[in-house]
Amino acid sequence: MADQYDVIVLGSGPGGYVAAIRAAQLGLKVAIVERELLGGICLNWGCIPTKALLRSAEIFHYMQHAKDYGLAAEKISADLNAVVARSRGVAKQLNQGVTHLMKKNKIAVHLGTGVMTGAGKMEVAGEKGPETISAKHIIVATGARARDLPFAKADGERVWTYRHAMTPKEMPSKLLVIGSGAIGIEFASFYNDMGADVTVIEMMDRIVPVEDADVSAFLEKALKKQGMQILTGAGVEKIDVSATGVKAAIKGRDGKVATSDFSHVIVAVGITPNTENIGLEALGIAADRGIIAIDGMGRTNVPGVWAIGDVTPGPWLAHKASHEGVIAAEAIAQELGNTDVHPHAMDKRNIPGCTYCHPQIASVGLTEARAKEEGYEVKAGAFPFIGNGKAIALGEAEGFIKTVFDAKTGELLGAHMIGAEVTELIQGYVVGKTLETTEAELMATVFPHPTLSEMMHESVLAAYGRAIHI
Repeated sequence: MADQYDVIVLGSGPGGYVAAIRAAQLGLKVAIVERELLGGICLNWGCIPTKALLRSAEIFHYMQHAKDYGLAAEKISADLNAVVARSRGVAKQLNQGVTHLMKKNKIAVHLGTGVMTGAGKMEVAGEKGPETISAKHIIVATGARARDLPFAKADGERVWTYRHAMTPKEMPSKLLVIGSGAIGIEFASFYNDMGADVTVIEMMDRIVPVEDADVSAFLEKALKKQGMQILTGAGVEKIDVSATGVKAAIKGRDGKVATSDFSHVIVAVGITPNTENIGLEALGIAADRGIIAIDGMGRTNVPGVWAIGDVTPGPWLAHKASHEGVIAAEAIAQELGNTDVHPHAMDKRNIPGCTYCHPQIASVGLTEARAKEEGYEVKAGAFPFIGNGKAIALGEAEGFIKTVFDAKTGELLGAHMIGAEVTELIQGYVVGKTLETTEAELMATVFPHPTLSEMMHESVLAAYGRAIHI
């Protein structure tokens, strides 16, 4: 007899384990299937351990600039192995935390590779041998992996994905980063702060191309000032890997191809959903290039099968996956007769994005250019960090905050930030957008002094010609 559940969650990343917990909170009998480590890529190989690496690099950077704060630090050095070990320790601690949450919420954990074999049925191949489990509902939350380039297959030696870059066998001397999205820029920032000679290549005409153009331009200038080489409108034609390094043929903006030598390459050109060999075809689940089609609640075209996170249309962010997990769990509970839950589809324009480079980037909603493309008459304002007392006191006067409003209604359409701790500040605007705020409410809000958050107020004022401190 197969173990019978109300819900089976396939994958235990930030989407899967949150969905499982929420379903259990609602009184459902839940199982989770994981082929590797509880917590998925985010906790073990992504969001969290990379932030541990970046924190070490940030402190190393401050130590090197101790005299800027009236301090002295001598014989400063970095132990890459110790930095990596700390990062892995953070990941292990969080993995253990998720394990505890599974026990606390009485969620059955099946370690192994799961495949949907029929309506409500799943075969799990684990260390204890094959087992069959079944449920009224299945949530697919198998996440994604790094996308390879045909001519730059990761080998873990000279050509790395993010996983290799997190546990390097050696410190790169001269590093090529292909792709300037969040992953690429974060690793470029980390290794640059740790002492590597870093080059970033982006095929688009600007780095972090999903961000507001003003943010992209500011970041490029800041990274060049830190010593990075930034090549936009460029691409890698081919690479030749040897035991001692990598020779890359790079086609520049002018169309000319030049060859450069690097010790290592990080390929950060996007992700591929983990939807092969999990039973999509057998059940007739609609997908386009591995991305599963869903409605606002996470339902697929097959009754009883749901999907969340990186296997569904973007943005591919951990917090988006977690929120989708809650929505799907509540929608399932509602279908099973719970009348106390009222799930709502997520408005993707209210999902923030954060990049933890140096300086940090954070944004939500429409860029100024996109708002104009969509037909809005806009009012946009920006306020620089150099005009903020707390930023100057922190020695972090680099950056700005920009807000975009609908000139006709005053609706906050978007907010875009670059500078110290903006990944913490952005949530204020996210709450504002979720509550459908206008410039009037934001102008009337009292911001504490002295804080970096005062710049959020000033940016709104600037959009309407009322900024005080500039």
